[in-house]
Amino acid sequence: MFNLKRNKNPKSSVNNDMLSKQRRYDSLVRALHADLFRYAYWLCGDKHIAEDITQETFLRAWKSLESLKDDKAAKAWLITILRRENARRFERKQFDYSDVEQSELEDNQSLSSDDKLEQHFIRRQISRLEVEYREPLILQVIGGFSGEEIADILELNRNTVMTRLFRARNQLKELLDNTQTRGRSNG
Repeated sequence: MFNLKRNKNPKSSVNNDMLSKQRRYDSLVRALHADLFRYAYWLCGDKHIAEDITQETFLRAWKSLESLKDDKAAKAWLITILRRENARRFERKQFDYSDVEQSELEDNQSLSSDDKLEQHFIRRQISRLEVEYREPLILQVIGGFSGEEIADILELNRNTVMTRLFRARNQLKELLDNTQTRGRSNG
């Protein structure tokens, strides 16, 4: 009789553990899916690839959810997984890139056409930055990460990240100023 009770408890415990893991995972997906997709889109510039990368990120997160000790670090943890997943696609296949216009993100549907045009323009200017400057800037602006968090994600020194952010903002400002100056002289 003692053995029967002993066998029921582990089964019940396993079910509770699985339910707890599923709830934790579901809350991560609900809370961070949009941010991860937005970042993936910035990385690859293609909505369908961004969806695939985001899905693969959450699949990997499910498999190693027990390694996430602090839920406050979940966003940075998932961004790191996403960056690695993005890098894996280049290991698997070489893509032929061309200068194709980026499609609009779904959450831009409520914007006016002027706002969409301005966003598209800024997005194009950011995409002209070198990756070493663009990536920290996107993590800060889109991801909302601090310099320290960006340093952890990119595995860089915090001072290096802060320098890159400073240079990225200055380069972006130059690009925007030069474009506006050319626009005025042409108009």
